[in-house]
Amino acid sequence: MKIAAVLPLLLAAVPANAFSPSHRPAFARTSPLHATVESPPKSKMKVPVFDEVCGTTGVSLTRFMDEVAMLNPELAELNSLFGAIGTACKAISNTVKRSQLPSSETLGYQGAVNIQGEDQKKLDLITNDLLKRALRFTGKLGVLASEEEDVPVDLIAEAEASPLSGSWAQSEIVVEQGEKFVAVFDPLDGSSNVDAGIPTGTIIGIYQYDEECILDEDCVGDECTEQEAKCLDNTLQSGTNLVAAAYCLYSSSTFFTLTLGNGVYMFTLDESIGEFVLSKPDVRIPEKSKIYSFNEANIDMWDAPMRSTVEKWRTGTGVSGARFSSRYIGSMVGDVHRTLLYGGVFGYPGDEKNPNGKLRLLYEGAPMSFIMEQAGGLSTTGTERVMNIKPEVVHQRVPMIMGSKDDVQELINAYTAAKK
Repeated sequence: MKIAAVLPLLLAAVPANAFSPSHRPAFARTSPLHATVESPPKSKMKVPVFDEVCGTTGVSLTRFMDEVAMLNPELAELNSLFGAIGTACKAISNTVKRSQLPSSETLGYQGAVNIQGEDQKKLDLITNDLLKRALRFTGKLGVLASEEEDVPVDLIAEAEASPLSGSWAQSEIVVEQGEKFVAVFDPLDGSSNVDAGIPTGTIIGIYQYDEECILDEDCVGDECTEQEAKCLDNTLQSGTNLVAAAYCLYSSSTFFTLTLGNGVYMFTLDESIGEFVLSKPDVRIPEKSKIYSFNEANIDMWDAPMRSTVEKWRTGTGVSGARFSSRYIGSMVGDVHRTLLYGGVFGYPGDEKNPNGKLRLLYEGAPMSFIMEQAGGLSTTGTERVMNIKPEVVHQRVPMIMGSKDDVQELINAYTAAKK
């Protein structure tokens, strides 16, 4: 599918309707803490207030965000931001569906290699461009970081490279002032599975932009570089500073799951009307389960606490006494989506070959951990809460295990016992 056929979707204005909300007290979520870590710092944003409209199935994403904006004026600018993200996800979903057609121009590899040393598919770059353009035209962002970008980039730069030119890595970095949010995303998680028809997804995290980021127009040479680096550090924030997180899942249906720091809400795309409608309000993950999702081919390379805990789950000798089943897709969004709905433990722990695992902290680990914790689950490296870790570089990897509270806590306890 030609990119020109998709991009007009991103230029359509998102309607902003006003509704009169019926107020009721906010219900707050408290992120579960591990016994091995200190209490996390408070987020810069207060817990938003929701009313019954936000919990009514069938409500569109547009109206849901309108209602949130009415009740929480400090989040009003997220309205257009999530409208654009929703539109981009629809376009990406359509592109992924058509990618296997003989007439599609999204098949195969681009020939470029990203910063992680991975071959970039044309589809990776196309979806990155779709999401980047959608966010750019909201006018609400200063800086973004993406899996497909070598370094953080500005959305409002005048010159844009072609999505198929492989030249995104050389994009000029310019920081715009006065923008409120920072976006981090993985445009197409699991893209290597597209050819096999396996679910893929998009992961997005939204942070506040540092209003103290000021560039001196008269700076010269290294002075400018230092100031730019400080401003670009806006992307390097711990998960505790997330204002919102979301993922889109492209599978039997197109799902849009989000959290604004007060629960998790799951929308499903109704293609007959072209709208995401609320299908599962206030998603809560079961506290215990009998499912785990790991690449067990690496079990011999895991450390002792990780290996022994999984072996106990396999044999039914763990804390719950239940014998676990293995369910592993190999696509993070698909595995986490199933885990949220049915319970279980998903993860990619460190091993002898990849001590820090393979998942990226900034745009995979932190946003998905925020969603998991808001649904009542836990997310850990085994010894540290993922949400507490401040990345030092954009593409930093982190070992990660997330899911049902009781089961993840069992793993945390195993690491604590091993340390003692």
